[in-house]
Amino acid sequence: MTYTLAELCITAAAEAWRGNGEVLASGIGLIPRLAASLAKATFEPALMMTDGEAYLVEEPVPLGKRGAYIPKVEGWMTYARVFDVVYRGHRHAMTGPVQVDRFGQQNISVVGDYAKPKAALLGVRGIPGNTINHINSMFVPNHSTRVFVPGEVDMVSGVGYNPARLAGGRSDRFVDLRLIVTDLAVLDFGGKDHAIRVRSLHPGISFDQVQAATGFPLEGRETATVTPAPTAEQLHLIRDVLDPHNTRATVFKENPPGDRREAA
Repeated sequence: MTYTLAELCITAAAEAWRGNGEVLASGIGLIPRLAASLAKATFEPALMMTDGEAYLVEEPVPLGKRGAYIPKVEGWMTYARVFDVVYRGHRHAMTGPVQVDRFGQQNISVVGDYAKPKAALLGVRGIPGNTINHINSMFVPNHSTRVFVPGEVDMVSGVGYNPARLAGGRSDRFVDLRLIVTDLAVLDFGGKDHAIRVRSLHPGISFDQVQAATGFPLEGRETATVTPAPTAEQLHLIRDVLDPHNTRATVFKENPPGDRREAA
């Protein structure tokens, strides 16, 4: 079956929640939200998921106009209760950083010198507490050296595994970074000292292409596999149940195929 890059990224990102059990799945952005929904609808039914407002739902809520669909509410999840979950470390968020460095430190705050930045963004928001207290993954729609930067990110908004930051008794024992899904590959933190490693290459993409788009040396050249194509069941759920209005087609310019060899 043919599939789009957005659909490939959704199925690849869903794997971030495999084995999580009863944690709050927070997909920040379109692809992460659909990925968390797909995980709950298939292999991780115990995931806790909200309707985007104040209720826990039994099944993922479709994107866009719902028509006659009524969310299947199974509990109350107020803003205060979200913090109760976060404090206990029972959450797995997938975010979209502006910059990431070799050891997974994220920046969502400023680009350039903090005293006189080129661009001021969101501020650090909840990323500092999130990254020291529960599982985190990331989605990057445009894999480039502007995102995967050499050295450190311009501002460390989210905690990573940088050994240089662990002096004086500091520890990364509660840091738990899982996957980074991009338009080129799936990355993890299985390299030396938890450095970023290429886990799989999207169909039609080479390791050298990913390395050229990354500002630091990548590990995994000899072990990287090919990102699995979505199954027929997964495509049915994405297309007919989770995103019936095809909002996912807006994520990547011209909605390219998931197997880039088809575009050649």
